[in-house]
Amino acid sequence: MTRISPPTRIGFILTPGYSLMSVATAVEPLRAANLLSERPLYQSAFLSETGGFMPSSANGGFHTEPWGQAPHDFDLIFVAAGGNPMIYDNPGLLRYLRNLAARGVILGGISGGSAILARYGMMDGRRFTVHWQHVQALRDFYPHLLVERSLYVIDRDRYTCAGGVAALDMMHAMIASEHGAGFATNVSDWFIHTDIRTSSDPQQSSLEQQYGITHPALVAAIGLMNTHLADPLTPQQLGTLSGQSARNLQRLFNQQLGEPMMQFYRHLRLEKANELLQQSALPIAQIALTTGFGNAAHFSRSFAARFGVTPAQRRAQGLTSPTVRFLRME
Repeated sequence: MTRISPPTRIGFILTPGYSLMSVATAVEPLRAANLLSERPLYQSAFLSETGGFMPSSANGGFHTEPWGQAPHDFDLIFVAAGGNPMIYDNPGLLRYLRNLAARGVILGGISGGSAILARYGMMDGRRFTVHWQHVQALRDFYPHLLVERSLYVIDRDRYTCAGGVAALDMMHAMIASEHGAGFATNVSDWFIHTDIRTSSDPQQSSLEQQYGITHPALVAAIGLMNTHLADPLTPQQLGTLSGQSARNLQRLFNQQLGEPMMQFYRHLRLEKANELLQQSALPIAQIALTTGFGNAAHFSRSFAARFGVTPAQRRAQGLTSPTVRFLRME
């Protein structure tokens, strides 16, 4: 008899001035996933400081419960914020988030919510994104942070998106990781969102254009790789979530990209490490973990084989730039 896993519990902490669109595009894919699967895959809950109806900047909103009375058994909890999250301060929320983090709950930020998490010290050593309006302020006040101008970033136990309809793309990536790319596409089609975007879409062309690929399983696999840099997936996981056997997926990589699947994956991770070494002040050992290398020695050997210099040498080269403290400015 097949054991059915319990629903994933996801909470949404709503702060004053949050965007209704940003939260709705995060919540609706969860509802559609439950509907299409014909069983509860996700349970949503809405929290605020005092509970009751929490209006958004557009006045529509959600009924909430006080976070001080909420349970701590969430699997994932998002902070949603609009307005100016750089000045938002709530000691009660800080305590609640710290308790969640201590229990291993995955934390996420929607739009300005990522800035609140960053200011509370919960994004240190993690790549993340935030609404473009707040990027420069975060870089100015917290130059050590790994903030990126991306649609969304999933880095291990942190899920962040820039807000707006980017939440829909982030949820597609999350559902694909948990239930397969085919099912996630069915959810996106439910919302007539047929042009699914990757996390790097604002700065780059589509995966099809970047790599000259046509097979949807390849697009799905590379999308999964980009959202699992710190916690690499196995060939079997990539195949299952892309709707292919690992062997068939390997054949597609060889045919259309001319290199083995896991070698391609390792190169993606090393390219991100190369970027972080030159554009952040993150310690080399932390960069190794952030890009999925279990120890510094393995990372150093792999990096040198790829780029011809060690991570320390690349970092030294980057120090010649006066903007090394910051990530790239788009």
